[in-house]
Amino acid sequence: MEAILEIKHLTKTFSRADGEALKDISLEVERGEMLGLIGESGSGKTTLLRLIAGLESPTSGSIYLNGKKIVGQHTFVPPEKREIGMVFQEYALFPHMTIEKNISYGLHKMDPAKARKRLFEVLEWVNMAELASRYSHELSGGQQQRAALARALAPNPSIILLDEPFSHLDGVLKDQMREELRTILKTSGTTALFVTHDTMDALSVSDRIALLQKGMLQQVGEPRELYEKPNNLYTANFLGKVNLIRGYCSSNGILTDFGTFPPSSKFEDGEEVILSVRPEHVRLGICPDSDLKGVLFHSSYQGDHQLVHLRPSVKNSRMRIILKMPSTYMVNIGEVVGFRVEASSINLFPANGVNGH
Repeated sequence: MEAILEIKHLTKTFSRADGEALKDISLEVERGEMLGLIGESGSGKTTLLRLIAGLESPTSGSIYLNGKKIVGQHTFVPPEKREIGMVFQEYALFPHMTIEKNISYGLHKMDPAKARKRLFEVLEWVNMAELASRYSHELSGGQQQRAALARALAPNPSIILLDEPFSHLDGVLKDQMREELRTILKTSGTTALFVTHDTMDALSVSDRIALLQKGMLQQVGEPRELYEKPNNLYTANFLGKVNLIRGYCSSNGILTDFGTFPPSSKFEDGEEVILSVRPEHVRLGICPDSDLKGVLFHSSYQGDHQLVHLRPSVKNSRMRIILKMPSTYMVNIGEVVGFRVEASSINLFPANGVNGH
């Protein structure tokens, strides 16, 4: 695949007291790809977006767009000449202009006939042809977002940057806009990088995800890869609910207070590890002689499912396991149950380290 955007060893320091906001970031966005940039508040994701857009200058490193350097030593292409579209968190639509004029704003250098054709093409992509004569205050939140997206798409940029595109939306509308955004960008063949703190935004919309923590990239890969095979405990925790269980390796398996989990060849006997497994991969066993046992002590009703909590029968153990069960399952608090976990769904991390297996 062809890389549209290339970020090479990018570092940003705002002040000596604040330290590095971004630390040696290298990342590529391929043509037609939707890359989700996620991280908690202060992780550096908005700073990276601003550096790409040209709203900030890096301390060191370089950025290439379509193979041409736009940021680097002795190089700084101004924002308006970067062929980059931007959709701001607040949408930033001009309130005194109709949606049609908002979208046409970036087409003023184009031949009028071609600009008109492009306008209607973009309006069709975002399904807003019938709303073109309205003003932004006459639109719903979802419609305003589509209008802002249309305005960014109109000049046919090389890449579109979106800052928290779903932060003002809730519930069903948020789910709908996730699907609509992906459909619009894929239909138009647009390359996009969007920032979000919401893991569900990233998992459901992205082709790939880049996770930032304290200015450093933790992992880059497809959504399923980061969710199912995180390369460290931070990624495992950030991407969703996860059980973390401390144990020791042996030739028979991973020894824990719940019993013995499937063995791993990646660690030495006696080595202390942390085992991670998602709640949906824990299954209640039907065999009373299961190697893994726990005491049912709590259930949390979630509507279409429930989260069932287990603790070891070992006295004073603080370990816990959560598993996902149908909401119709009858939980008998205090019952000792067997459970099982497929070896392929387990990730292991050194108890005092970073990388996983």
